Amino acid sequence: MSAFFKIVGLLILLGVAVGVGAYFYGRQSYASEGPTTASGSMRTVIVEPGSSVRTIADKLTAVGAIEDDLPFRIAVRLTRTAPRLKAGEYAIDSGASLKDIIDQMVAGRVVFHAVTAPEGLTSAMILRRLAEEPILTGELSEVTPAEGVLLPDTYMVQRGESRQSVVARMIASQQALIAELWPNRQPGLPFDTAEEAVILASVVEKETGIASERPLVAAVFVNRLRRGMALESDPTIIYGLTRGEPLGHGLRRSEIDRKNAWNTYQISGLPPTPICNPGRDAIAAVLNPPVTDALFFVADGSGGHAFSSSYAEHLGNVSNLREIEARNAALDPAAAVSN
Repeated sequence: MSAFFKIVGLLILLGVAVGVGAYFYGRQSYASEGPTTASGSMRTVIVEPGSSVRTIADKLTAVGAIEDDLPFRIAVRLTRTAPRLKAGEYAIDSGASLKDIIDQMVAGRVVFHAVTAPEGLTSAMILRRLAEEPILTGELSEVTPAEGVLLPDTYMVQRGESRQSVVARMIASQQALIAELWPNRQPGLPFDTAEEAVILASVVEKETGIASERPLVAAVFVNRLRRGMALESDPTIIYGLTRGEPLGHGLRRSEIDRKNAWNTYQISGLPPTPICNPGRDAIAAVLNPPVTDALFFVADGSGGHAFSSSYAEHLGNVSNLREIEARNAALDPAAAVSN
C-alpha cells in the first residue's frame, strides 16, 4: 500500500474518531448540568410569539441560563425541535441542562400568574381590575357584561393573555357552575329560574363577608320570600342609587324611603337584576339553604350578625347593637365622628 493511501486511511480514521468523540461530547453536554445561580433561584425568560431560535438563544444567554448560544442552536437543530418551541414566560431552573430547557419549551411549561376577582364586585369593578392588571394585554370590550354573569375566583393566566379572554373564562365558569348546582337544588324554593337564584345570591353576597354566615343569610331571605315579606336589604338600596359604587356615607332615612327598582324596602320580591357578581358559596347557599325559622338578622357589633325568628327578638338584637355602638363611641369619640 502506497504512503498516499496510508495517509488517506489515517485521515479517515481520524475523522471518524473526531466525529464520534464530538457526538459523545455533544450528547454529554446536551444532558449535563447548565450554569447555576448562587442562590439557586430561577431565571426568567420571555419568548415572544414568532421568536427565532437565535433570539431565544440570545435571551437564554443574557440571563445566564446557558453559557453560549451556539450549543443551544445546534441542539435545537439536531433535535429538530425549532418548530415546536412555544412562546411564553419561562422560569428556568438553576443548573438546567440544554435538554431540560428545550423540553420545557417544547412542552410549553410556562409561568402562570394569579388574577383574582373577589366576590361581591360589580361587573364594572371587575373590568377595572382587569384593565389595571399589567400581565394582561388588549383592550376590553366597550360593552360591560351583565351584572352577575362573571364568576369571582382566582384565575391562572399566562403573561400576555388578553383581558377579554379572561372575561370570557369568567362567564364560562359561571355558566358551568350553574349547570352543576342548579339540577341539585332544594325542592320548593321561592324562585323559578337560575337567573333569579343568582339575583338572590348577589344580595346574600353583599350582606355578609363571613363565609360561614352565607347559608343562614340565604335561609332568612328564602323564608321571607316564602312568606311574601320584603327582603329589606340595605345593599339593594345602594345599588339602585350608585350601581354598587361606594355611597360615601351611611344610608339615610330619605334614601331608604326613596323608591327605586332595586330598593327591597320599597318593592316586593327580588330586585330586577343581581347587585354584584356572587361567588360559588353564595350561589350554593341560596340553592340549598339550611332549614331554620329565622326571619331577621342584624349586625352584632363584632363583624358578624345576630339572627332571630321573631320581630320582638330582632328588636332586642337591634337594641344590643345600639348599646355596643354607644359604648364604642364613648371609648373613641374621634372614631364615632369619622364614621
